[in-house]
Amino acid sequence: MKFDSLVLPEALQKGIFEAGFVECTPIQGKTFPISLSGKDVAGQAQTGTGKTAAFLVTLFSRLLVGGARKGNHPRALILAPTRELVVQIEQDAQLLGKHCGFTIQAIYGGVDYMKQRDALRDGADVIIGTPGRLIDYLKQKIYSLKEIEMLVIDEADRMFDMGFIADLRFILRRLPPFDKRQNLMFSATLNHRVMELAYEFMNMPEKVSVTPEKMTAERVEQVIYHVSRKEKFPLLLGLLRRDGMERTMIFINTKREGEYLYERLNANGFPCRIISGDVEQKKRLRILEDFKEGKLPILIATDVASRGLHIDGISHVVNYDLPQDSEDYVHRIGRTARAGAEGKAISLADEDGVLYLEAIEDYIKDKIPTEWAEDELFVTDYNQVARPKYNKNPRENTASGRAGSKPHEKNKQPRRPTTGPSGKASTAVQTNAEAGDPTNKRRRRRKPGAKKEQTPPTTE
Repeated sequence: MKFDSLVLPEALQKGIFEAGFVECTPIQGKTFPISLSGKDVAGQAQTGTGKTAAFLVTLFSRLLVGGARKGNHPRALILAPTRELVVQIEQDAQLLGKHCGFTIQAIYGGVDYMKQRDALRDGADVIIGTPGRLIDYLKQKIYSLKEIEMLVIDEADRMFDMGFIADLRFILRRLPPFDKRQNLMFSATLNHRVMELAYEFMNMPEKVSVTPEKMTAERVEQVIYHVSRKEKFPLLLGLLRRDGMERTMIFINTKREGEYLYERLNANGFPCRIISGDVEQKKRLRILEDFKEGKLPILIATDVASRGLHIDGISHVVNYDLPQDSEDYVHRIGRTARAGAEGKAISLADEDGVLYLEAIEDYIKDKIPTEWAEDELFVTDYNQVARPKYNKNPRENTASGRAGSKPHEKNKQPRRPTTGPSGKASTAVQTNAEAGDPTNKRRRRRKPGAKKEQTPPTTE
């Protein structure tokens, strides 16, 4: 099926042509006959199969036929689990809907709180967002969902995995009745939980699936090396030098390991950056932009970036740590070999990671080919970097614990003022006369249980 054979508004066809879309992908070919007729669709497709264009073309077509927006309330809502996915969908929407005249607004946390709020108040035709901030603005009555004509839920299974199902239901219950709008849902897996959500909030959706027998992309060359934990970095350096990886994503399981790997790679002549869940959003987008433009050859990422990123030209994906979740393996290696291109996925299995290998191979229904690295592939003369220290006690970072400062003796607390015979608190500073007075000498600390000595009365 070709795009020019579809009956679409002229403005939308022009955007599709300028985007370079000619042939429909399998998921698009199965979705369009159903969705363009106004019916609901629950689609199962892996990342990188073109499902974003499938729901965007349907959405723009319906809005163009339906007329202009009434008031400032949105007409279409697209929900996604991560900020990166929201940004990617917005970019694709701006490209395909360039000539449609719609106002498209992305809503996600971490940046531009007031700017996004003002944009919603001014009015938008299409909202693309994560559940959290959408609910925040909804509770403030910045916008209303009563005029929604089109609902799209992308990566529905990820919504469950990330604990967004309660927020998702909160939003869906404030939409018009399901038979008054069109609903599209796409997910990597249409399991029982996902279909239960579909039947609750959608109007008899038709299921479409293009999931192949192999869960991974066909053009991804997979290979796994079995190495010890200490050999992983020397082997990684050897692979980077041998294969000349032009644009590489390296996945790790923890932010701490990622920061250590970042320091080691930069110290050995491989410039890279790291993105994780707690990196500031503006900084994260700037790093991703440098990676897309080719200014940054290596990107280290946690699984927060394994979904929703569409970056052309990624030649290699390296699983420095094997993922604990088998689905994450599919989404990680799906960053390469997109849109018919070829790519290579390299996994390093150490003593801990090998425990997840069997579950991964069961999930993808395939055995990952094993290669054994020759001794020459391990780089031993690399620059050593100290592992970053993480203080268990945050108080050690205070002024008293800074390098070069003299700590207080045993962290003693100041003495409480003692009460004199007159009932007034005595001061800690004494005059010279008082210091010389034997009656003002410091008393010895009594042992526990010792009786207080009483001074006999003096007689004149």
